Amino acid sequence: MPRTVDHEERRAQLAEALVRVAARDGLHAVTMRAVAAESGVSLRLVQYYFDTKEELLLGALRHLERRSRQRWAARLAGLPDPVPPRDFVEAFLAEALPSDEESRVFHLVGASYAVLAMTEPRLSAEPFASSVDELHRQLADALRRAQDDGQLAGDVVDVSLEAARLVTLSHGLGTSVLIGHQDVDGATAVLRYHVDTLFSARDRETAGR
Repeated sequence: MPRTVDHEERRAQLAEALVRVAARDGLHAVTMRAVAAESGVSLRLVQYYFDTKEELLLGALRHLERRSRQRWAARLAGLPDPVPPRDFVEAFLAEALPSDEESRVFHLVGASYAVLAMTEPRLSAEPFASSVDELHRQLADALRRAQDDGQLAGDVVDVSLEAARLVTLSHGLGTSVLIGHQDVDGATAVLRYHVDTLFSARDRETAGR
């Protein structure tokens, strides 16, 4: 009896093939034919699931968004519940760095999509490209809890601006690592230094124990 085709699984396989092509050759090199060759299927099969290259790009972007949420959930699952504000901030910053091959590919392709979204309105409306607002909100909430508990340094006044600075800093350092201007250890040291300036001396002592 023939195996029933899992269409979502097939779409995910094609999306992963696109990610591999984009990570190896650049997002500009992605074509439906290239994805077919990478996944070892016919061009007709790719066209069955995605009518156009734009639909294929969108499908892969949504796949990356699901992977991103899974990666973040897995990282948070290893922390206490509820997650202490400083632990949340440090987890976010660690997740933002391409620290191994899997995360390097993930961040490289994600950054390529972010650049493409500058000129492609449909991509800019997608969750993966527009998730910065949600990250900013979560960080601001964590910093607000820390401020309410007296964990932040006394000169921290606007947690929303501090959250925006964290997002911007992490994105910039992640890109710097991807292009080889900074190594992971150096980028991590910069982020750790910045977190130390945010949190009070008392909280730094607690985190160091």
